[in-house]
Amino acid sequence: MNNTNQSPFPLGGVGGGGNLIIIGAGPGGYRAAEHAAKNGLKTVIIERDEVGGTCLNRGCIPTKTYVHSATFAEAVERQQQVVAQLRAGVEQILSHPNITLVRGEARFEDAQTVSVGDGSAVATAPHIIIATGSTAKMLPLPDIDDPRVMTSTQLLQLTTLPRKLCIIGAGVIGMEFASVFQRFGSEVTVIEYLKECLPMLDSDIAKRLRKLLEKRGITFRMKTAVQSLSDIDADVILMATGRKPRVSTDFQVAGFDYDERAGIKVNEHFETTVGGIYAIGDVNGRQMLAHAAEMQGIHAVNHILGREDHIRFDIMPSAIFTTPEAACVGKSEDQLKAEGTAYEVRKAFHRANGKALAMNESEGMLKLFSEPDSGRIVGCHAFGAHAADMVQEVSVLMCRDTTVQQLRDMVHIHPTLSEILLTAAEMGGN
Repeated sequence: MNNTNQSPFPLGGVGGGGNLIIIGAGPGGYRAAEHAAKNGLKTVIIERDEVGGTCLNRGCIPTKTYVHSATFAEAVERQQQVVAQLRAGVEQILSHPNITLVRGEARFEDAQTVSVGDGSAVATAPHIIIATGSTAKMLPLPDIDDPRVMTSTQLLQLTTLPRKLCIIGAGVIGMEFASVFQRFGSEVTVIEYLKECLPMLDSDIAKRLRKLLEKRGITFRMKTAVQSLSDIDADVILMATGRKPRVSTDFQVAGFDYDERAGIKVNEHFETTVGGIYAIGDVNGRQMLAHAAEMQGIHAVNHILGREDHIRFDIMPSAIFTTPEAACVGKSEDQLKAEGTAYEVRKAFHRANGKALAMNESEGMLKLFSEPDSGRIVGCHAFGAHAADMVQEVSVLMCRDTTVQQLRDMVHIHPTLSEILLTAAEMGGN
C-alpha cells in the first residue's frame, strides 16, 4: 500500500507536519514521546490498550503494591488505586501539545507509514519507534489449557486468595509472587528446571535468598522439568517461565530484520536494519527491564535529533522485590570465573550493620567486585533490606569508573544501610 500522498499525521483529524511515530505507550514509548515533544518533535503515539504498558498495568507497579500491602484484600484494593493514579499521570504527560495519542492497533503499511484500526486512519513520518513490549511465555505442555493455569496478569486479577499456589519458574516474576503469596497465607511451591533460582544473580546470593524463603515456608523443587500439569496439587498454577518479544507479521512489510524469539535486530542506537525505524524495550530482546526501555527510548530520540549522550547501557542495574529484596549490577562471581577474568570480591553482611539490626532486618549480604590492579568496581550483587538502593549507588559509581579506593573515601551517613557498601569497600579483597 502506498500512502505517499497522505498528509503527515492525519490521525484523528490532526494536520500539519510530523516527525515521529511511536507504536506502544509503555515505559519506553511514553518516555520517548515525552523527550521528543520537549525537544520540538511532533509525535504521534499509538496504543491499543491502556497507557503505561505491562509494567504499570500488569507488572512492576501492581506487584509492588502487593509487596507493600499487609493483606491480600488490601493489595487487591490498593492495586487498582495506584495503577489508576499512575495511568492518569502518564496520560497527562501525553497531553503535551507536540504529542497526539491515538488509541487502536497499529500496523505497518510501509517503512514510513502506519495505519490504525481498520486502516482508515494513516500516519506517515521519517522516523518510527517500535515499543510493543513483550508477552508471557508458555511451556508447550499437552495440558497447557488446564483452567488452573494463569499468567501473572491473570493472577493479579484474582479477588480470592488461592489456598495452594504452584509457580513454574524461579525467575524474577516467579520469585516475587512466591514471596508475596506466601506472606498472604497461600501454600506456595516453586518448580524450576535450573539448579538455582534467579540466574541473573550471583549464585551465592541467590542460594542464600532461596534458603531464607524456604525457612519461611516456600517449597522449592529445583532441577525439575514439568511434563504434565495433571500431577500438580494446586488451586492455581502460575506460568512464570519468562517473556518473549511482542512481534507482528506486519513487520515484514516494513522490511527490517526480526526473529519471533529473539525480537527485532537493532544496532547500538536501537535502529533496525531499515534506517529511520527504531525498536526499544522488550521487543528488541536485549534487556527486558522497564528502566532499560526508558533509557533506550531517550537514546533513540537523541539519535534522531543528532544529539550525543553518554548513557551506559553496559551498566544496567536490576532488582527483585522479594522479601527481603535482591539486586545486581555488573557481572556475578560465576560469570567472572567462567570468563577467566581476574577479580577481587569483598563481602559485607546486614547482621553487622547497626541500622539493619535496629530495623530487625539482619538477613542480608552484599558482594562487591573489582579489578585487582586498578581497583575499578565492576559489579555488585546483594540481597537484604534496601539491596536495590545500595546496588543503585554502585551502578552510579560504575558509570563513572569509580575504584574501591575512591569509594572508601566517600562519606556515608550513619546510621544507614548504605554503610554496608562502605564496609565491603573497606574489606580486603580475596
